[in-house]
Amino acid sequence: QVQLVESGGGVVQPGGSLTLSCTASGFTFRDYWIYWLRQIPGEGLEWVSAISTFGATSYGDGVQGRFSVSRDNDRNEALLQINSLTSEDTADYYCAAEKRFTTATRTFEYEIWGRGTQVIVSP
Repeated sequence: QVQLVESGGGVVQPGGSLTLSCTASGFTFRDYWIYWLRQIPGEGLEWVSAISTFGATSYGDGVQGRFSVSRDNDRNEALLQINSLTSEDTADYYCAAEKRFTTATRTFEYEIWGRGTQVIVSP
């Protein structure tokens, strides 16, 4: 079964850090770019980051400097580390997979899409 499963979300205090995990199965993980997007309550999807098949990274303007994405092709896993969390980071975080680089913010533009993990930043 082709799937991406996110984990690691939860409730975090402002200023804290969190690492989200995206675990892949059912497809050749190393052949795909892995993306992170988020949906803030009441808003549309925001493109957060991308990591290429060989580890090159790209970040959205709103998260540059605080977010760090990585991947382990042997473990079929991608990680998103988030530092200096603020209430504006409260969102559902999704990982997605696509064979090309894209900054799309519509789910159908990605070949594989996870179910998401919720991050709540609250005192």
